Amino acid sequence: MNLLLDTHIALWAIADSPRLSPDARKLITSSKTTIWVSAASIWEIAIKHSLGRANMPLSGHEALGYFNEAGYRLLPVDAQHAAAVGDLPSHHQDPFDRILVAQALLEPMRLITHDPLVARYSDTIISA
Repeated sequence: MNLLLDTHIALWAIADSPRLSPDARKLITSSKTTIWVSAASIWEIAIKHSLGRANMPLSGHEALGYFNEAGYRLLPVDAQHAAAVGDLPSHHQDPFDRILVAQALLEPMRLITHDPLVARYSDTIISA
């Protein structure tokens, strides 16, 4: 299975955070799963870290290093992904979450998220 991690799930996974649910941990560590992190998540981390957000302790460079070290694959954002955001219903207004949903639906991949609003976009999105 190709599994796209939302930003928080990706950060919790590399930090082995107790906030990561047992179900999410099991999916992420499964040998049958290929883990993907979007360039949009790296962008989100870099922005929030540079703004001094307390909930973003890593820089984009640091996060990228950890994702590479963990063996996660990186998913670029392309023009089709960007255009598909406009086709999504207005369940959620966060542009980073919306691009992740568009990417997951177009590729296709299973997106795993902790956000119940993001999970409303499709029954292929895993809420963890």
